[in-house]
Amino acid sequence: MRKFLLLFAAAAALAVSGVAAAAVATVTITKAGYVPGATTIPLGDSVQFVNSDSVVHQIVFKASTGVTCTPNPVVLQPTQTASCTFQTAGSYSYSDPNAKGNSFKGTVTVSAAPDSISLTGAPRLIAFGGKVALSGTLSSHKTGENVDVLALQCGSSAATKVLTVQTAANGSFTAAVQPLMNTTYSVKVRNTTSSSAAVSVRPKVRISRVAAHRYTVRVSAAVTFAGKYVSFQRYNGTRWIAIKSVLLGANATGEAPTIVSGSTFRSGVKAGLRMRVVIGQAQVGTCYLPGISNTILS
Repeated sequence: MRKFLLLFAAAAALAVSGVAAAAVATVTITKAGYVPGATTIPLGDSVQFVNSDSVVHQIVFKASTGVTCTPNPVVLQPTQTASCTFQTAGSYSYSDPNAKGNSFKGTVTVSAAPDSISLTGAPRLIAFGGKVALSGTLSSHKTGENVDVLALQCGSSAATKVLTVQTAANGSFTAAVQPLMNTTYSVKVRNTTSSSAAVSVRPKVRISRVAAHRYTVRVSAAVTFAGKYVSFQRYNGTRWIAIKSVLLGANATGEAPTIVSGSTFRSGVKAGLRMRVVIGQAQVGTCYLPGISNTILS
């Protein structure tokens, strides 16, 4: 039990140490005044005042709104300290009412925390021609901010802007995108960029029976699959079994950016069986996931 408690305590210490703490800036009160006289911190940090003089000093902020100090009021005996935090960004001036001269006047400038922006995408897997809804929220919750949607398409070395939307009343945004192949999306507001959301795309595969023992398959994507093979399969009640490989040829029915590859073929499978077509990973390459067709009866 003692060993368990020691391990638990060690784990707890590690967990606590892994939490990032706010930073502390120090202002030293000397006989000659404040060192430094002007301090700049980001929102969330605090300022510690240390009295290194041999007499009592007091810290009074000109405007106390948004300032919380411990102790309060800030009256420091020699060697004592006080800590002040700030709820909003801005400039806060302070002085010692019992000391004369500008050296006992100081300022704390609190800079606003940088914006962050979240991003989610749904669905994360689509068939070619489908759309994805991107959404997120700007941490500042500002309205009317321009959000650039960036897309890094498979095979590209750099992301490109595909559209711009604006944030709504609570800083949220939505955008509809239609990836042509595997694509990673991100959004940007000024100099702030979100984390990425990857979307995977399957070729759109359709099979139809045009006559007895005669079938047509069409594979739609942003690239041609002419010269590639699809697997014609039947379902035996427990699993799919490959019947034959079908060579795809070029087809001119697609409208840019859609390219349709297809074939019409024969098969002697008996009537009434469940059939489908699959184009595998080796055939579609790295920029698509394998494509699976609709199911029909032979």
